[in-house]
Amino acid sequence: MTTQNSSPGSQQSPTGGQQNFNLALAQRYRWDRVFEIASWAAVTMGIVILFVLLIDVVIDGFPRLDWTLLSQYPSRKPEAAGLLSAWVGTIYIMVLTAIITFPLGVGTGIYLEEFAANTWYAKVIEININNLAAVPSIIYGLLGVAVFARVLEPITGGRSILTGALTLSLLILPIVIVSTRESLRAVPNSLRQAGFALGATRWQVIWAQILPLAFPGILTGTILALSRAIGETAPLITIGALTFIAFLPEGLDSPFTVLPIQIFNWISRPQEEFHTAAAAGIIVLMVVLLSMNATAIWLRNKFQK
Repeated sequence: MTTQNSSPGSQQSPTGGQQNFNLALAQRYRWDRVFEIASWAAVTMGIVILFVLLIDVVIDGFPRLDWTLLSQYPSRKPEAAGLLSAWVGTIYIMVLTAIITFPLGVGTGIYLEEFAANTWYAKVIEININNLAAVPSIIYGLLGVAVFARVLEPITGGRSILTGALTLSLLILPIVIVSTRESLRAVPNSLRQAGFALGATRWQVIWAQILPLAFPGILTGTILALSRAIGETAPLITIGALTFIAFLPEGLDSPFTVLPIQIFNWISRPQEEFHTAAAAGIIVLMVVLLSMNATAIWLRNKFQK
């Protein structure tokens, strides 16, 4: 009969390795807590700053927000200056940009994710698309001047609405492609295998099973891309968007202006009345943006159901 030399106290005491593990785990939890506090502080600070800016804009611009602002053309007189040509030009540009970007971006994302073979050429294209998403917008403006406003002038009409929409489409196209690929990649591969097992073709599986599930994510990426495009000024100024237009566009080859450019023009003027009009223009721009996003979110929720 053998006896054990270990006592109950020695069995409960942790070894040196266990103590080091417990200390490392406690230190990790402390750092996680510090990171959580820092993240919440950063988010709260951003929300507070945004809220203060919005309140300041509303206070400054609300007295000038009337029907005259929306129904009159720009003027050298602050009391008669309006945003008619600017907000109409913004709607023209954004609708045309969405029409160009959505089918092209979604189609490219579907092809690269579902049909393209895993070759070095496809990998090079993927790397370049990801890099294009981070290119400064002024570069796209220079590209729009060289290609759309000069080389394709017989088609686009030069420095026109169509040129502006094509330039903004190039700007946000990489974002739509990347979001489409990520949304398709998030769909479980078992659904694809189940469709193939039932005898469906690859396109039938994508159209009937994969795309409906990925569509909410695709629309979310498109909303973010169009939200970036609606506030851009650098590429539009580069291709020749005007700051003073006293007429409405008559076609896709007409000169144009947009709300960000008109707001920038008023902010740069010394008269305080123009600054008030610029604040009212910011409110109009936010209303247009929120209306556009609300429509896209409604479509997203509809497709989710």
